[in-house]
Amino acid sequence: MKPFTALFGAAAGTHAADQLALATLPLTATLVLGAGPDILGLLVAAQSAAWLLVTLPAGAWADRMPRRTLLLIGLALGLAASVVAVVAAAAGITGLLGVAAFVGASGTVVYMLTAMSLLPSLVPAADLPRSNARLELARAIVSLAAPFVAGLLAQHLSPTWGYALAAVGAAVALGCILALPKTAAPTASDQRPSMASAIHAGARFVVRHELLRGISLCAIFWNFAFFALLAVWAPLALNLLKLDPANMGLAQSAYGAGLILGALVAPVSSKRLPALATLIFGPAVSVIAAAFFLLAPSGNGFAFAAAGHFLVGFGPMLWLICQTTVRQLVTPAPMLGRVNATVQTAIYGVRPLGALAGGIVAAQAGLQAALLLIAVSFVLSTLVILLSPLARLRALPQPVAA
Repeated sequence: MKPFTALFGAAAGTHAADQLALATLPLTATLVLGAGPDILGLLVAAQSAAWLLVTLPAGAWADRMPRRTLLLIGLALGLAASVVAVVAAAAGITGLLGVAAFVGASGTVVYMLTAMSLLPSLVPAADLPRSNARLELARAIVSLAAPFVAGLLAQHLSPTWGYALAAVGAAVALGCILALPKTAAPTASDQRPSMASAIHAGARFVVRHELLRGISLCAIFWNFAFFALLAVWAPLALNLLKLDPANMGLAQSAYGAGLILGALVAPVSSKRLPALATLIFGPAVSVIAAAFFLLAPSGNGFAFAAAGHFLVGFGPMLWLICQTTVRQLVTPAPMLGRVNATVQTAIYGVRPLGALAGGIVAAQAGLQAALLLIAVSFVLSTLVILLSPLARLRALPQPVAA
């Protein structure tokens, strides 16, 4: 098996396991354990906490351990978490289900950061856009399918079957990673700084690099807006647009369609368009999406909302693949884990703030005011690109030396 083929198979299995676990958690907690909204909130918080608590250490580990070994550790955590979740549901132990959720998400964090850092060593620099697009396509497809599959399993068998299927995905991913050749640690043991110093070096590199700084600021503003949108979507759809739950879900599914189309188009656009066009288009098209949401109450609510969701998936997917490639090219290989971790931590740190802000503004000033906040944040994410050297990046950078 070719190295990238193995990594692609592992990505499909890992994302399937992660998304199934994400969709199965509330179903298991509610239908099997009888958890109320307060307990369910704690369980979801335990699952999402891994992205904040584990990301920075995982980035440092990716730069000081053999990356194939670290991938196996991350996948083993995901597999073990699925088994523990089934045991927790059978035994009726809610706390153990929360532990499983945290451990499983931690395994996903470790896997994703390590795989992103390993990819440049598996494919030529010219193939990075296409390879990143294929990996993102796998994630987009399973993200769209997992909630539907988990719901079917919960309805016809038991919610815990979602965890069983997640375990299968993790096992498939483990098998694929075992097919990768063994790798040495990116940094020699006698050259490794302390964990704190290593994390600090990664953050300093991101802040000082003009391209990475622009990417990070754009991602922060965009994710703030996107999670504010998620927080107000249900009341917007049900109360202001008067959609029924089925049409609400159908409109939102256009986001998944946009993700998939973006991943399919990215390899072509990366060859035919300058990098700056994609980097500007991603956040700029989100501004258009925000305009659709603002216009939805006064027009065809379903059509405008579906168009908005589609654009929020399509443009930013192109941007994500392009900026990931830029990150991989401008970062020395021994620092890729820490640089990726720094960017991811900033993104995941701002997400709850966006959701909180969207909810508060909607409650205090109304849904239209919240949609204006979302639009302004999308505009800021676009301005960051336009005012940074990213707007002059006609071609992808040459790979930096270690």
